[in-house]
Amino acid sequence: MYADDRSGTAALTVDSKVTTRSQTTIPAPVREALKIQPGKDHLQYQILPGGRVLLSRREETPEDDVMEAFLQFLAADIKNAPQNIQPFDMSRGRELISGVDVNLDDEIRDED
Repeated sequence: MYADDRSGTAALTVDSKVTTRSQTTIPAPVREALKIQPGKDHLQYQILPGGRVLLSRREETPEDDVMEAFLQFLAADIKNAPQNIQPFDMSRGRELISGVDVNLDDEIRDED
């Protein structure tokens, strides 16, 4: 365990050994710093320039129950009635949005 790395930016640097099966144990100070819960959390590796890797605990995105139910409904409908899938004609799409004024530079607010 080191108090600092060569660049002077790390609060703590620890080592771990890679096994012959390319596995390693995450050292306790890293598990504690990232608040990793074994068997529950996932890790994310970001490969940086200069042969460096940033290891982070992957934040789980909150589930959207309504969207999940809708996607399950669509999947079941496609599976049970594939004959209902119809191609969407672009000319029909243009017809549907004709007269709609859109400014692509406008900010999209949550309430919109």
